Amino acid sequence: MYTDPRLSGYLSRALSHELAAVQQYLMQAKLTGLWGLSAQSAQFRRDVNEELVHAERLMERMLILGIPCNATQLPPIRPGRTLAEMLQIDRGLEIEAIRLYEEAAFYCARRQDGETQALMRALMEDELGHLKELDQQLSELKGE
Repeated sequence: MYTDPRLSGYLSRALSHELAAVQQYLMQAKLTGLWGLSAQSAQFRRDVNEELVHAERLMERMLILGIPCNATQLPPIRPGRTLAEMLQIDRGLEIEAIRLYEEAAFYCARRQDGETQALMRALMEDELGHLKELDQQLSELKGE
């Protein structure tokens, strides 16, 4: 069993975050589909798949380290009443993830755990890309 409770905490929080994002984006895919926004619904489905890959990568690392793959508590879904509101909510989730992965990567660097640090940095880069996409979508909605 792995004995670094702080690293276990980072990995568990990351897994919880990714599974919460899956839940959020899947609900948004269904809702935008009901609104007739098929392109946005398809984008949310792609986001679901990306977040599932993140969760799988985290689970694999946890299993390698002997850490139980338990997502702690998933936050409630926040649907949003408009597409713009959905994207703003998602933007907040992505910023939260970026901060978590940055903090975790820094901790891993101090502990000289290069493999977990590389995973956290890779996830952070993916989330930075997603944040950029969300900002672009929000700009387009505003007509900028």
